[in-house]
Amino acid sequence: MSGNVTSLFRSTAAHSPSMAALARESGETAGAGPVDFCIPCNPYFPTPAMFDEMAGRLRDIITYYPSSADTITAELCGLLQLPPQCVAMGNGSTELITWIDHLLVRESLAVPVPTFGRWTDQPMETGKRVDMFPLQESSGFTLDLARYAEFIRARGTRAVVICNPNNPDGGYQNKQALVQFMDAMADRDLVVIDESFLEFADAEAEPSVVQEAMLRPNVVVLRSLGKNFGLHGIRFGYLVANPALAGRVRSMLPKWNLNSFAEHVVFMLRDHGAEYAQSLHQVRRDRLEMSGQLAALPGLTVYPSQGNFLFVRLPVGAEGTVVRDRMLTEHRVLVRECGNKIGSSSRFLRLVVRPQPDVRRLVSGMEQVLYGAGRGAAAPEPAAGNGYSSGTAAVDRLMSETNGKGMRAVTAQNAPAAIGAAPAVGTGTPLPAAVPVAAAAATVGPVPMPVAAPPLPQPAPYENPAQVPQPAPYQGPAPVPQPAPYQGPVPVPQPAPYPQPVPAAAAVPAPAPAPVPVAAVPVAPMASPMAVYPPPTGPTPPGVPARGGLTAAQVRGTNGLESVQAAGRPGPQSWPNAAGMGQVG
Repeated sequence: MSGNVTSLFRSTAAHSPSMAALARESGETAGAGPVDFCIPCNPYFPTPAMFDEMAGRLRDIITYYPSSADTITAELCGLLQLPPQCVAMGNGSTELITWIDHLLVRESLAVPVPTFGRWTDQPMETGKRVDMFPLQESSGFTLDLARYAEFIRARGTRAVVICNPNNPDGGYQNKQALVQFMDAMADRDLVVIDESFLEFADAEAEPSVVQEAMLRPNVVVLRSLGKNFGLHGIRFGYLVANPALAGRVRSMLPKWNLNSFAEHVVFMLRDHGAEYAQSLHQVRRDRLEMSGQLAALPGLTVYPSQGNFLFVRLPVGAEGTVVRDRMLTEHRVLVRECGNKIGSSSRFLRLVVRPQPDVRRLVSGMEQVLYGAGRGAAAPEPAAGNGYSSGTAAVDRLMSETNGKGMRAVTAQNAPAAIGAAPAVGTGTPLPAAVPVAAAAATVGPVPMPVAAPPLPQPAPYENPAQVPQPAPYQGPAPVPQPAPYQGPVPVPQPAPYPQPVPAAAAVPAPAPAPVPVAAVPVAPMASPMAVYPPPTGPTPPGVPARGGLTAAQVRGTNGLESVQAAGRPGPQSWPNAAGMGQVG
């Protein structure tokens, strides 16, 4: 392959180049592309017979208009046993994310990072404040729901997102914990649970919260069809919510927002439920086997995953972009390097679960690139005297440029301090390695943006700060007991089964300060300690960094003060469980 192929990766802002673009640059014929460990598809579905059927009807499919979205949605709902008035189908989950942002997100959105890039980029593009909650490498990128809820209340964030499982690390939250979290967030404008990869989870028999979402006024569940069915090229996904929320999104969608391929596949599904369930079962088995083989590579860390992908940290000294380029050019294997994901760095790869013959090719190529004698090191060793590794791309680049001696001053005059605010730090102020990294920052041009740093004394944004209750200062995740701390790579012969999450009551003690009552929508009583978290203190002024996080303005390099206004047939008995669409076997 030519050097133009790997240059495509450097020209993409947040995602990998498309397979079509790679094929054009390499000059390869159709079907002769690299082994794909980048795009998270189901490799076992559709079946060859289903592809043959679609090929036989290709002329009609691409010649004629599809049916209306209502007709296609009604057929899907008949399979899933969901009321059509609670469902909206979109031209891919990204179309639905766009409408969720435009219609349901008012001023701010909280999201853990790293995660799917559209959840950070889309609201920033429409001028919203994005409060990024950092998932710590030291705890295996585990999302602590109790701390996340505390973060949201301290920030006054109005909309909340959780991806379950999370992309790229595959982190999973059990259903009971998510329902408790949803109830604790009953006073927020919106709670989105993105279940795009939930079909591949096997931690619970029925992990989806779609049934619970329909009963709540502010919860939306997002689900993907392209990922589950191995058909990313057919743009289709759906959301589930109460009729008011779902109807609001559905009313804004174009009449023919779903294409004829999507219609054809949806109407094929009722006859192929058994094959679909078997494909999910095979992906789960492959995930265990692939995890064990990768964990056997010296220095490579494999994180537990409930998705159809694995998040891995490369050995010290290996640089992800070099590994990616060499795997593609020397071994014709395409991998996802995660340096352009906010909250990640180029030391991390996301590798899609594939059949064993492909995995053996991946492992063989990784061995040669990482350890092969006479083939050159995969990447230069870290600079002498700078062993700092944040797990955050922007911070790692900054530390590399300054050799750990300081950070540039950025937006000092436009970022008033608040709870846990991150004022600009002038050059010459060292960043101790012991300070936990708060979040990643995208770069605008060649200048990387700094992440949150310890606050400097600043005037309080309130007229009478003594009357404003303040939560306890953020201390980072280290002093707090973590649910099931990550213990290192998965064992080589057979990875241990995915551990059940520790109950919230056992994992996080109740906060010491007594809760301060506020005028808000009442929250139902809960056994979880999340119910007694400090209440919100009101929206944080625009441009103020999140406690331990970043504002959208910091990521984009602006001052953040400007604001942009922004009935189907019954399904067959063979189709998998409707609430989980595939939790069989």
